Amino acid sequence: MKRIVTAHPEMTSHSSARRAVLIAAIAIGGALMSLAVVYGIGALGGNAGNPECAPAVATAERLAPLARGEVAALALAEAPLRVPDLAFRDRAGSERRLSNWQGRTVLLNLWATWCIPCRTEMPALDALEGMLGGPRFEVVAVNIDTRDASKPHAWLDEVGVKRLAYYADPSARVFQDLKLIGRALGLPTTMLIDPARCEIANVAGPADWASEDATRLVRTALGG
Repeated sequence: MKRIVTAHPEMTSHSSARRAVLIAAIAIGGALMSLAVVYGIGALGGNAGNPECAPAVATAERLAPLARGEVAALALAEAPLRVPDLAFRDRAGSERRLSNWQGRTVLLNLWATWCIPCRTEMPALDALEGMLGGPRFEVVAVNIDTRDASKPHAWLDEVGVKRLAYYADPSARVFQDLKLIGRALGLPTTMLIDPARCEIANVAGPADWASEDATRLVRTALGG
């Protein structure tokens, strides 16, 4: 005679709960692994611990006494972080990547025409490019307006920007990529990046990049 075994309702409930937790853990793990593959990062933390980025942290330590006044809000790198190889377009529509600036220090800035603080910051970034831009350094300002491609050009003319090269990402993917590594909370977003594409510092919000405080800090980052 067959013995019929019936599971206790509480045991069934516990088993179902364990299965649900296991499935959720597998799904989360898979998502994190996918992000790591796409961005070359671990656990959403960016390419943290990359030994090639150790010099950028040393530069950040050297800049610490200069992060004051107009650039007091600057968050200096405390751990090695390789910035994702962000993709955007130049004025001609050709794709550019952050790796195209390998060997140069970059002040990366994300902006939009609807960003009110960007209106006062952009002329200062333009002035900084005029003072320090060259073979070793460039202000790379990337517009992320998603509508009306002509509007950013008119906006730059209106605020008097003449020196900055024009870069744009109408998909705003660059913002999302930096958000994934905790470096984009709003606009404007700015990162100081060393020649090996490693973070030296970042700031959420505007700064007077044409000020004596800012130019001294950037010159020091360049070894001046």
